[in-house]
Amino acid sequence: MNTEIYEKIEKFRIVPVIAIEDADSTLPLADALIEGGLPVAEITFRTEAASAVISKIAKERPEVLIGAGTILTIDNLKKAIDCGAKFGVSPGFNPKIVEESVKLNFPFSPGIMTPTDIEAAIGYGIKVLKFFPAEAAGGTKMLKSLAAPYSHLGVRFIPTGGINPEILNNYLSIPQVLAVGGTWIAKAEDINKKNWKQISINCKWETR
Repeated sequence: MNTEIYEKIEKFRIVPVIAIEDADSTLPLADALIEGGLPVAEITFRTEAASAVISKIAKERPEVLIGAGTILTIDNLKKAIDCGAKFGVSPGFNPKIVEESVKLNFPFSPGIMTPTDIEAAIGYGIKVLKFFPAEAAGGTKMLKSLAAPYSHLGVRFIPTGGINPEILNNYLSIPQVLAVGGTWIAKAEDINKKNWKQISINCKWETR
């Protein structure tokens, strides 16, 4: 496991989860994150522009820790790596993708929601996992219960899904939480309206 990447993510405490449709907005978006003091992003493979966005940030804004999200296929995984992503995330646990990420030595956090998922990940040597969908799956109460039996193994979590600034601290106060994934920082409407100032403001939370 590439601990350096996760040490950086832990320092940020929040990972903006972003679906971006327009590749032309890539650099202004990256600059808004940098200006806001949160130079990290998970660009999801939910849009056709994702590959171009990841590649452009990796090449032209290397100070941004860029990751790829919604990795649903091995092709997604390889494309993320080829584009320069430093880490990958998926909503669920696909053994084939996990196995390939281990072979390629690529920092990858599969989605988990049960003890069985966690133990499957541990079997591959993966200990930073995405708890998704966090709020729908039981929120902090569920996460604390899931984390407890595995704390001594150093398993950490990046909860994502339904989390907002009002409940953010509830998650960050859990020792096993490495960081929280959030879609509120760079919303689609702000990107479409090129509201870069608002995105920078959204980055600056007193919880960090």
